[in-house]
Amino acid sequence: QVQLVESGGGLVQAGGSLRLSCGASRGTFSSYGMGWFRQAPGKEREFVAGISYRGGRTVYADSVKGRFTISRDNGKYILYLQMNSLKPEDTALYFCAASASDYGPSALYGYWGQGTQVTVSS
Repeated sequence: QVQLVESGGGLVQAGGSLRLSCGASRGTFSSYGMGWFRQAPGKEREFVAGISYRGGRTVYADSVKGRFTISRDNGKYILYLQMNSLKPEDTALYFCAASASDYGPSALYGYWGQGTQVTVSS
């Protein structure tokens, strides 16, 4: 069983940066594709970024390309999301998730963290 805990969220001004982290139980972390999702108030949860189980391949939502970077440290069992040039529309609760198959927006993510809040002010 994979347990995920997000951290690093907070309040930041537009144009600023935040780095989110997702700590995972050590059991089978390196065997899972990982992803970041977000959900803004009153909106559906959306895919943000995904990374393959080895970390060699990544995919991003069009809305964050060029601004966000997903990475993972399999030795420390940590998933990261570096967020630069933040915009007010990035405000949302951010979740990390693990998938036993694939790592993109349509992957079957069976494990989820409880989320960390990111608020971007203008």
